[in-house]
Amino acid sequence: MPFSIQLLSLLTESVYRFGFWLFRHRLTHSEVSILGNLFRYYRDLKPQHQIEFRKKLSFILTAKKFVPRGGLGKITPEMKILIGATIVQVTFGFPRVTLSHFKKILIYPDRYFSTISQTYHRGEVNPRLGIIVLSWPCFIEGFVDERDGINLGIHEVAHALKLENWIRSNDEFNFLNPKIWRSYEELAQREMNLIRTGESDFFRKRGAENEHEFFAVALENFFEKPVPFKAQFPDLYQTLVMLLQQDPLILGKDQIND
Repeated sequence: MPFSIQLLSLLTESVYRFGFWLFRHRLTHSEVSILGNLFRYYRDLKPQHQIEFRKKLSFILTAKKFVPRGGLGKITPEMKILIGATIVQVTFGFPRVTLSHFKKILIYPDRYFSTISQTYHRGEVNPRLGIIVLSWPCFIEGFVDERDGINLGIHEVAHALKLENWIRSNDEFNFLNPKIWRSYEELAQREMNLIRTGESDFFRKRGAENEHEFFAVALENFFEKPVPFKAQFPDLYQTLVMLLQQDPLILGKDQIND
């Protein structure tokens, strides 16, 4: 790329991001209370990391469009905060990664019927349209038991994270370290085989369907069950720590004693 074009690209990005910070969504006291009361990952962060979390959440709430679908009356503050916070949680190790390719979050009042697969869905990610789709009741189920390793929001955002890393036309392309990713793939394939043969049951069977599903299921457990995950699969856990550039057991104030 010629120097002048490269410089123009950098200046354009700087102006774009400056505009977002200047006119970004500013969290209200009630919205911060939602975080503290309902989002354990944020609540368990050390104070300095909570500040970083809120700043990134403000940016994401500015950049994303939340769209009600399937008869959902309106988008509530809780919907925006909890879904936006889930994106921050999964991407927290990458300050500049906001899943910018996925500009719309579609929210349904229940499971929804897909005319493509002819089945009812809880959630999905569509890279062609740049959307993340969630059933709100199914999303909330992930907060009922925050330590069961099942969380629809983390699951779908994990899919989006993986896709974001591959989309070459995106300015957030290739942020996952390729060498670490290869190490992760080897460990993941080994565990998928053990799930299929019934020799391992820590991860639910859906994780054995393919490499995409295993990554999403692994991240659900990484964030919700970090202590047993690390104890049973230390190599896989540490590889995810390096890949995602964060460790819930170090970021959190209390999780290490879970």
